[in-house]
Amino acid sequence: MEKKNFLFVSLGSALIRDIAWNVFKEGNEVRYFIGSESDKEVADGFVPKTDDWKRDLDWADIVIFDDSIGSGKEIIETKKRGIPVIGGTPYTDKLEENRSFGQEELKKAGVPILPHKYFFDFDEAIGFVKENPHEYVIKPSGDAQNIKRLLFVGMEKDGSDVVRVLEAYKKVWSQAIKEFQIQRKVNGVEIAVGAFFNGKNFIYPININFEHKKLFPGNIGPSTGEMGTSMFWSGPNKLFNETLKKMEKKLAKEKFIGYIDLNCIVNGKGIYPLEFTPRFGYPIITMQKDSVAMPFGEFLYDLASGKDFTIKTKKGFHIGVRILLPPYPYGEKSIFDYYSKGATVVFKKKDHLDGIHIEDVKNVRGEWVLAGTSGLALVVTGSGISMKQAQHQVYNRIENILIPNMFYRKDIGDRWYEDSDKLHSWGYLREM
Repeated sequence: MEKKNFLFVSLGSALIRDIAWNVFKEGNEVRYFIGSESDKEVADGFVPKTDDWKRDLDWADIVIFDDSIGSGKEIIETKKRGIPVIGGTPYTDKLEENRSFGQEELKKAGVPILPHKYFFDFDEAIGFVKENPHEYVIKPSGDAQNIKRLLFVGMEKDGSDVVRVLEAYKKVWSQAIKEFQIQRKVNGVEIAVGAFFNGKNFIYPININFEHKKLFPGNIGPSTGEMGTSMFWSGPNKLFNETLKKMEKKLAKEKFIGYIDLNCIVNGKGIYPLEFTPRFGYPIITMQKDSVAMPFGEFLYDLASGKDFTIKTKKGFHIGVRILLPPYPYGEKSIFDYYSKGATVVFKKKDHLDGIHIEDVKNVRGEWVLAGTSGLALVVTGSGISMKQAQHQVYNRIENILIPNMFYRKDIGDRWYEDSDKLHSWGYLREM
């Protein structure tokens, strides 16, 4: 591919900084816009910046929006200029923002869904659970769904723990949680299926991934944005064909271009979709970049241009582990300023940087320094023919990193050893 002008746009927090940096290193021209004031310094020294992305539209050969939820209208207007664009639409925004809408769209497409009910009033929800005792999950919607610690998975069979949490939320969180979903809980294996869409159809292979959202090893502690992910590429399988594949016509009607992911619970009785992520995921996009066997800028341009092609991918398993500092996952600026602001990333061997990806850091005279306020430092990736080989590589690479107060999970990928037998015996991973 000839050199192209890539315009990366983060209307909110900086998220796509590492992809922008890698596309820049491939020899393309890059400009990166960050809307969040607290993130303005993120990726300084790594990627050329712009302070007015709309002014640069005439310059751009392709525009890429990162965490595009809520940006659908802006993206539609940008597409009208005839520029190849990656990003969501008002429809795909709604799939993620409004959980009930997402579930109803799956139902319309012929995908079975879990029983759920939407509420705007805590007392009504409390009454519903008491009248219909069962294990439930509380899922805030709208802006409140980004406060990960508010998601609550009940464990009491009569729903009494859910009632107690709803009573507490009513007193403490009623101003923030304006709407929420009560969903019937089902036990099984949590697994996500995702794929890239070129505006007309899915392109293959698909992506099978396992998120690790809890803060501590062993899947305990508060929920976070993400601590790490394991994944592999696959041909279309039962999991994909019975869920995402059934959304293909609707996504084509929307002319959606980008990546869409559907998180599910599966067991021997069936597949139960939980929620959509119709945008790039983090850190999975960095893992996808490392496991795509072609220049990533070329891949993005072909996708945005609506080209129908097969993605060249590496075989085996791929792992991404987030390296974090306080105040993650809470984003408290005063804690960041005390513990992490100005922290320097030190590598024992500076020539061993394979699989090292930037998050909220900047380059100051050749040194990598923490920026922003979140405590997101790096993503480290590893690959292998087996999950154990991928784990060995990623954790060996982490041993090369020194940052004061850094922390990370040491068990990313462990879920596979227990879950794989179940998934294979149920037939969900068999290519079709």
